[in-house]
Amino acid sequence: MPIDANLAISAEPRSGEITWDHKDVQLYHLGLGAGVPATDPDELRYTLESRLHVLPSFATVAGAGMGMMGGLAAPGIDVDLAAVLHGGQSIRLHRTIPVRGRARTTARVAAVYDKGKAAVLVLRSEATDDDGPLWTSDAEVYVRGEGGFGGERGPSARLELPERAPDRTVERHVREDQALLYRLSGDWNPLHADPEFAKLAGFDRPILHGLCTYGMTLKAVADTVLGGNVTRVRAYRTRFAGVAYPGETLRIRMWRQDAGVRVAVSAVERDDAPVLADALVETV
Repeated sequence: MPIDANLAISAEPRSGEITWDHKDVQLYHLGLGAGVPATDPDELRYTLESRLHVLPSFATVAGAGMGMMGGLAAPGIDVDLAAVLHGGQSIRLHRTIPVRGRARTTARVAAVYDKGKAAVLVLRSEATDDDGPLWTSDAEVYVRGEGGFGGERGPSARLELPERAPDRTVERHVREDQALLYRLSGDWNPLHADPEFAKLAGFDRPILHGLCTYGMTLKAVADTVLGGNVTRVRAYRTRFAGVAYPGETLRIRMWRQDAGVRVAVSAVERDDAPVLADALVETV
């Protein structure tokens, strides 16, 4: 079996140093579709260096290579990228992410679950700078065809949507070139750019990165329910329930709750097919 769960979990964490500055943050924001309209003061917070704040989901791409893709290179992990799907993502912010930074990161396989027809890897990345912890990021990665090894099945809790109308609903268009721009932040999986590779993975065309949808959704929550204040975000988790394609429109429904904001995302053109589910933005 290409996955040796015991070896993967017991392996020493991979560590390294990452740096970022305003250009990395601006590129990430542009990859999420920020900057439309270009002169909108609310959008300039994402695109103009003199007004810049950092959307917390930037943690998923800072120092690209130490997170999900780095975890797939861990000892005991030998998988075909065409069999890999990003199943879920969570981040927890310990402090506001600065526009310019330097941090030490560790990346490790925190868990390996057996879902029968697939294995699920929990790839954990933690970042710390001179002032202490910055963030913890967990990526849940499904590897099709690698289950059935008798391991623990793992958690499967689902969050029920409130039985009332959403407090806010917005739609966000995915540009045709958005996956090509987003991948410049470090996720080079050809699934998001190469039509032939996408067909090998079972899709008729390249799909949008799940983490791009993840970031677009958090931006929508911050810009609407949170009044543009990204420092109110303390944690954010979701399950990737389906794919989105460049050129589609995302419908983002939001419900205010005591713990934060519950969110559901669907693809408008495909009869509201689910894209993100079990999503919760924890706030202060």
